[in-house]
Amino acid sequence: MFAIIAAVIFGLALILDWANARVSDAFTPQTLLMAGLLCLALHLAGLGSATKWGRRR
Repeated sequence: MFAIIAAVIFGLALILDWANARVSDAFTPQTLLMAGLLCLALHLAGLGSATKWGRRR
């Protein structure tokens, strides 16, 4: 789930960077890049995954 969110954030940051758009100080491409990297790191850490690790009986 976090990987999909990261992909959407990266896409939005790329579009804002290409368009040279200034939405506000809170939504610069660099801020969105950091938010995307955070979501990607959480995904790689295993948060938000539906996979249950353990034994089935």
